[in-house]
Amino acid sequence: QVQVVESGGGLVQAGGSLMLSCAASGSRFSIYGMGWYRQAPGKQRELVAGISRGGSTNYADSVKGRFTISRDNAKNTVYLQMNSLKPEDTAVYYCFVSPLGSSYYTMGAYWGQGTQVTVSS
Repeated sequence: QVQVVESGGGLVQAGGSLMLSCAASGSRFSIYGMGWYRQAPGKQRELVAGISRGGSTNYADSVKGRFTISRDNAKNTVYLQMNSLKPEDTAVYYCFVSPLGSSYYTMGAYWGQGTQVTVSS
């Protein structure tokens, strides 16, 4: 069982920045894919960004150029740097760990508890 713990959410004004962190337990971190989904009230969960075991990344069109995902295998941690935040980025952000190494496919994935990001206008 992999434990997934997110941190870094909060309240920020539009145009501001936040960095989310996601730490995963276990010794096999380097083979996992990881990423972030988000869910806003009344909306479906959507992929925000992911990074594969090989380091390839993918982003939702709505965040390209504003968000950057990265990973530090030595720290078993993935980061999501969010810049130029908009009110529509307000959501609960969930980190996932994919044992398959995928940056977006979440079958069999482990999930964090979620962290709230609120962007005020």
